[in-house]
Amino acid sequence: MAELHKNLIAGHWEEGTASVENRNPSDVSDLIGLYAQADAAQLDVAVQSAREALPGWRQVGLERRQAILDQIGRELMDRSEELGQLLSREEGKPLAEGKGEVYRAGQFFAYYGAEVLRQIGENADSVRPGIEIDMRREPMGVVAVISPWNFPTATASWKIAPALAFGNSVIWKPANQTPASACALAEIISRAGLPVGAFQLLMGPGSAIGNGLASHPGVDAVTFTGSYPVGRQVAIAASANLTKYQLELGSKNALLVMEDADIDLAVAAAVAGAYSGTGQKCTASSRLLVHDAVHDVFVEKLSSAVAALKVGHALNEGTQIGPVVSEEQLQSNLDWIVRARQAGAECVTGGNRLERAHQGFYMAPALLTGTTNDMDFNREELFAPVAAVQKIGSYDEGLTIANDTEFGLVAGIFTRSLARATHFRRNVETGCVTVNLPTAGTDYHVPFGGRKNSSSGPREQGRAAAEFYTQVKTAYIRAGEPE
Repeated sequence: MAELHKNLIAGHWEEGTASVENRNPSDVSDLIGLYAQADAAQLDVAVQSAREALPGWRQVGLERRQAILDQIGRELMDRSEELGQLLSREEGKPLAEGKGEVYRAGQFFAYYGAEVLRQIGENADSVRPGIEIDMRREPMGVVAVISPWNFPTATASWKIAPALAFGNSVIWKPANQTPASACALAEIISRAGLPVGAFQLLMGPGSAIGNGLASHPGVDAVTFTGSYPVGRQVAIAASANLTKYQLELGSKNALLVMEDADIDLAVAAAVAGAYSGTGQKCTASSRLLVHDAVHDVFVEKLSSAVAALKVGHALNEGTQIGPVVSEEQLQSNLDWIVRARQAGAECVTGGNRLERAHQGFYMAPALLTGTTNDMDFNREELFAPVAAVQKIGSYDEGLTIANDTEFGLVAGIFTRSLARATHFRRNVETGCVTVNLPTAGTDYHVPFGGRKNSSSGPREQGRAAAEFYTQVKTAYIRAGEPE
C-alpha cells in the first residue's frame, strides 16, 4: 500500500478529502506515493492559522529569524543528493540537474537569512521644521505561494524564503505533478522553529486551492509562477479583494546568432538554453534567430549536437535529457511537431516519441528550421525540448523579430561586437538579457522577471523581493525641544 503524504495545516499533518497518485515519468510503474488533497474548509483553517501566527512571527528577533532560515538552507544543501534524487524521480530532469536545483534552493534560504539582518530603513528631514521622517518596511501579512512543477523546489524556495525573511506567514500550494518535493521541503521547514501557522502546505488542484487562496479575503498577497492563462485567472481572483499579486508567466525567448559569433560557443549555448530541463522552463531559447551568413553551419552543428543528446531515465548515469513531465505534455509536444510540419517547417532532427527500457514519457529533442515568426509555434510557449530556427539578414531584423512577441522574459545575443551587444541590451524588450551566454541560468542575488505578458508585479529574487513581500510605512516625528 503506497504511503499517504499529508498537508501541513495549523501545525498538524492532515489528510484531505481525496488523494492523487504521484508516478515517475521515467517509469510509470514506479508509484512514488499518494498525496492528500485539501478542501475549502481546510483552506479556511489554514488562512485563520496564518493570520494568528503573524504577531508572534513578526516579533521573533532578527538573529533568531536569520538562524531559522539558515538552518533550512543548510539542510537543503546538505541533503541535496538525496532530495535531488527524489526531485528527478518525480519531475524527470536528469539527476545532476535535480541535485543542483535542491542545492540552489538551499542557497536561497541562506541568502534571505542573511537579508534578515539587512532590513535597514530610511530617514529624512521633513520640509516642516522640527519634524523627522522614518520610512521602514513591514510584512505584507499572509502570503499565498503558488508554485510550478518544472522547478518544484527552487521556485518555491525563492518565494517562501523572502516571504518568511520579511516576517510574513506563508501558505504554499505546490503543483500536483511534483508533490513529493513539496512535502520534503515542507517537512524541513516544519522542524525549523517557526511559530505554528507561520508556514503551511496545502496540496490540491489549482482550480480549487490556488483560486481559493487568490480570492480569499484573509490573504494579503499572492505570488504565482505558471502559464499566462492561469496567471490571468489568479490576477482576476486576487483583484476582487484588491489583493497584491506577483505573476511570473509565459515566455518565447529569442537567441540571436550574428555573423561574427563564435559558432561553437553559440551552439553549446543553444543546446543548454533550449534543451536542458527537457525544455520545460520559462527561460528556454525557443526561437533561434540566426544570421544567413552562418545559418547553414550553425544548423548543421546544432542538429548534430541535439541528435547526440542522450535521452533516458532521469536517474541513469549519462542521461542528458529526461522524460517530459506527463503523457499529456508529451502528446502536446508531438502535436506541435505535426503542426510545425503542416505550416512548412522542417524537423531536421528528433520530434518523435522514444521507447526506453522503462515505460515513460520520452521524446527525442527536436530542431525545426525554415520557420517564420508568424508561425504559431513561434508565438506560443511550448514548454518542450523543441527549438525553431529563423533565418535573419541583419541585426536590425533580428532585433525586430526578437521584440515581435507578446512575451518579454529573456533574450540573448552572440556577437563579438561590443557596440552591437550594447545596443541589444538597451533595446530588446525583455526583463533579462544575456550576451554570449545561454538564456537559461540566473543568479539568486539579483532581480528576475520579465515584461509584457511574461510578468506582472514586482521583481523576484535579490533585494528586489522586498518590493513584493513588504509594505512601506512612513512615520512623522516631532521630537520637541530638549529640556
